[in-house]
Amino acid sequence: MQTNAPQTAVRTFSLHFLEAYVTTMRPYLLFVSGITGVAGASLVAGIDSIRALPVLLASFLSYGFGQALTDCFQTDTDTLSAPYRPLTRGVVTQRQVLLTSLAGLGGCVAIFALGHPFTLLLGMIGVLGLATYSFFKRRWWGGPFYNAWIVTNLSLIAFVAAGRTTAVPPGDGFGWMLAAVFWGYANFVLSGYFKDIEADRATGYNTLPVVYGRRVASITSDCFAFLAAGSAILAVRDLSAPVVLFLASGIAMSVIAQVRLHGNTQDADAHTAIAPVVHSYILTLSGVAVSRQPDWVLPLLLLYAGFVLTMRLRPAHNQI
Repeated sequence: MQTNAPQTAVRTFSLHFLEAYVTTMRPYLLFVSGITGVAGASLVAGIDSIRALPVLLASFLSYGFGQALTDCFQTDTDTLSAPYRPLTRGVVTQRQVLLTSLAGLGGCVAIFALGHPFTLLLGMIGVLGLATYSFFKRRWWGGPFYNAWIVTNLSLIAFVAAGRTTAVPPGDGFGWMLAAVFWGYANFVLSGYFKDIEADRATGYNTLPVVYGRRVASITSDCFAFLAAGSAILAVRDLSAPVVLFLASGIAMSVIAQVRLHGNTQDADAHTAIAPVVHSYILTLSGVAVSRQPDWVLPLLLLYAGFVLTMRLRPAHNQI
């Protein structure tokens, strides 16, 4: 772990630290883990939506705590590619962010465990995965897959915690839902590397676009996008109007993302391709969830609206 910020500029228990830490969490991406948890919980038959709220809230926050945790181990490349972040500017120390992130993730795991104790094991595995992600990001073959299984694990956790059972529903598209999460998030990770190619190259992160170039990485991303869309379609239970709307919108966003990714030539412009990948992920998984929980249409529309709003408010528009 790097130590380029040896002295904190703010106290841990202060509003300044809270503001800095929230920025580090990337609020606009909390919706990614939120919809991941929703997708898992939606497969619980006869789910009590009120009882599931703590599980969904923990899912929502887990991305932010996890993102802040992984940032502690990537300050070398983030200093070059994301100098606006409080951690790279030395506004907060790595120790502060590390301890706060572990405490936050521990709180999320505790909430999940109230639903079912088996999630303690799944949660600890997930936290270990987050702490070791940077090792795999340095290997071109590892980053997207390694990060994707961690997020897929979150969907499984949400299902177990919300349903209070480890019994997987047979023949109900459960595996396809997990596949949609896995390939959709793997594509987000891979496309996200396009914005940091120069910084990753300079700091020894041998991601796929660093090692094999944008063209090969774009084609690989196409495959991930196709698998994500196909898995989502196979995961839905019916094709009601809201389901079709979510899926069609998600697939349309995916097509836009892939076209833009193939046309990308420099890091600073990559966000125009990455953003629709995130839109696609949220929309397609919303379709999967609504196909099983029709009453969730309005909440999921509000979730998506919240995502759109926070994306517009992010501090650096070339970073996602």
